[in-house]
Amino acid sequence: MPYNVEQFGAIPNGETNTTAHLQAAIDACAKAGGGTVVIPAGRYVTGTLWMKSNVTLHLEAGATLLGSQNFDDFPKWSSKWEGPGVKISRASLICGEGLENIAITGRGTIDGRGQIWWESQKKNPGVARRPLLLRVVDCRNVLIEGVTLRNSPMWTCSPLACDNVTISKITIINPADSPNTDGINPDSCRNVHISDCHVDVGDDCITIKSGKEDDNRKELRPCENITITNCTLMAGHGGVVIGSEISGSIRNVTISNCVFVGTDRGIRIKARRGRGGVVEDIRAANLVMDGVTCPIVVNLFYGCGAWGEKKVTDKSAQPVDAGTPRFRRLRYSNITARNIKFAAAYIVGLPEMFVEDLIVENSSFFLDPQNILAGEPAMAPDVGNHCRAGFIARSVEKLTLRHIDISDQLGPAVKITDARDVSISDVLARTPGADETIQLENVTTSKR
Repeated sequence: MPYNVEQFGAIPNGETNTTAHLQAAIDACAKAGGGTVVIPAGRYVTGTLWMKSNVTLHLEAGATLLGSQNFDDFPKWSSKWEGPGVKISRASLICGEGLENIAITGRGTIDGRGQIWWESQKKNPGVARRPLLLRVVDCRNVLIEGVTLRNSPMWTCSPLACDNVTISKITIINPADSPNTDGINPDSCRNVHISDCHVDVGDDCITIKSGKEDDNRKELRPCENITITNCTLMAGHGGVVIGSEISGSIRNVTISNCVFVGTDRGIRIKARRGRGGVVEDIRAANLVMDGVTCPIVVNLFYGCGAWGEKKVTDKSAQPVDAGTPRFRRLRYSNITARNIKFAAAYIVGLPEMFVEDLIVENSSFFLDPQNILAGEPAMAPDVGNHCRAGFIARSVEKLTLRHIDISDQLGPAVKITDARDVSISDVLARTPGADETIQLENVTTSKR
């Protein structure tokens, strides 16, 4: 039988904290062996709710969970899956660890009311981290479907070290200026299916991670077997982002049939020396982008958190060791990108570890002929400002470009530096008066 939270005393007036009543319904459902906890229409103020195995939390249309405005309603929490020394964070509004067969479903809304957290973070950046809106850790068989998630204090929907996760038909809306409010962040997970979602946030829309070198996790686990399809991604810093935390490696990712509107970057893969890990077997196909600054970014000099450090400033080859990240077997096809601001693509490997085996094919890149503003297509030292540049690549091995159209760029349509085994065919620059279509420097075994 369903467990209606009103039968446990939950008060839907939008003012009274009713965390205990909501939790009592979840606990009773779990004690009985599982089932569905129903939240009817109404506005329920709550702090952290702890999910339990075999429980579905179902928000009916018109139901809204409102994040408490009292910081103490989100207890400090250090996941057992992470190791000692990890910075303590606040538990999420919806939380769980070591569970199986859990679901959050319905047509209702979970509103984190994150404004107080955003303001606190700006005033006191060293205090305990903000809560996420929804985080489950080391869980199996997870379903998140139909709900609207908004105004998250930090990351919005973040499964960590989970297996068999389905995230479908959800809507995520966070203000454009809200800090670090990523949309969907699977971290060190296996078998993740993200589909039919609308994400409009203040940071990256969808980000795939696998931990970083100084996390002190008791184990590094890959993020693998990830499918992303039929999503609309709006306004974030990146549409689909891989990294920069890749120490556990990321592999077997497909991104298809998605629309990107106004994101800073489209498909963005990033890391830096010291992270280690391998990003491999990534496929992105059948994508439409409009108004992005740079549709394809592959960056092994990612600077955030390390500006001024040798690991990102030194352009000379360094010894290859366990901390050397590696990108290989990246495939991009059937992409149409319009109104591009800074560059069609920006790809840069390490001098000691080139980006390996990258193909872009059957795609069209239309630079915005009205754009006069220059900016950085990737966040790395010495990238420089670009305005309507073409396809830029450096330190790449086995690069293939075929059946590519580039329109209204300033300068060469394709500029490749320090590369090996390059194949270019059927690249068409539809730019009247362009001085040069393809510019190669220190490139070997190239074909046109």
